[in-house]
Amino acid sequence: MVSMPVDLDRFRSAKNTLRTRLVMVGVFVGAILALSLSVTFSWGNDAKGGAGGGRAEMSEQAQAAFHSPPGSCLTWTQPDASDIRTVPCAEKHLFEVTGVVDIADQFPPGAPSPDVAKWREIAQARCSDGAKTYLGKPLDPYGKLTVSALRPADEEWNDGARELRCVLQWAGPGGGLQPLTGPAKDQKQANIWEPGTCLALVGKTVGDPVDCTQPHAYEIVGELDLKTKFTNGYPKQDDQKAWLDTECFKAVQEYTGGDDFSAQKLILTWDVREQESWDAGSTQVNCKVGAKLPDGSGLSPVTGSIKKSTPPPGTEPPSPPPSSTGGG
Repeated sequence: MVSMPVDLDRFRSAKNTLRTRLVMVGVFVGAILALSLSVTFSWGNDAKGGAGGGRAEMSEQAQAAFHSPPGSCLTWTQPDASDIRTVPCAEKHLFEVTGVVDIADQFPPGAPSPDVAKWREIAQARCSDGAKTYLGKPLDPYGKLTVSALRPADEEWNDGARELRCVLQWAGPGGGLQPLTGPAKDQKQANIWEPGTCLALVGKTVGDPVDCTQPHAYEIVGELDLKTKFTNGYPKQDDQKAWLDTECFKAVQEYTGGDDFSAQKLILTWDVREQESWDAGSTQVNCKVGAKLPDGSGLSPVTGSIKKSTPPPGTEPPSPPPSSTGGG
């Protein structure tokens, strides 16, 4: 028999809440820098000036992306985002533009371009409220949607450009951008993953999705909606845990086909929701399995999935073993 799950507090990563708070102030500064620096140094290699010295020119599609209006969705595939382009929001994308902000009131002509830390502050201060207005509802401060910004390239800044494109994005626990499909206002903001997703192990904590055949921290085994149980407002976290203790156990039983995952030294855990998330409509949570290091200092790598295998089409299920009539 599978052992009952342990209490969540013994298994949660303390870094998760901190990481989420940092994301809210535009944590994906790598995107801000990569996109702006690429405009200056590497975009448009086949454009005028690209091979013969001087500044490479921005491609027309990149220029259109960097000057796109609110409601536009942007994506790219190259590490330097040199192929950034607008796409319909119904398609997979990495950014959705929520507004255009002019910061000339803070940075008049001749002012030096802000450093990384300052850009982070600007993204928080000038884009967060606009994101709520754009969505028409609160932005979950612990959810998957977070604010960032596209800033002018250095040459444009020196020429007096002071407009930012505020964007919404989904940054994974390891910082990598995750694709979104559909407009942001239609997204579930709860920071959840599809069952069957495995999240990488980075050091002793959680990273971005990886194939389950690779060493990982967690395997997502279920998705539950707290609102199916708690219909009269935000439930205390102890009440959430008590319900999830039973419901996540059912979910992992179904996911594994009843296999004893505890024999692999895995334990079952789950997410809980904060009041602010609940108020923003984030009521969904994940059930997940992972392993702890013997000294309890972090997560231990797990390799392979515990999901029950589906036999190929046409395969006969194995015959059940003969029943025992007991007696001895």
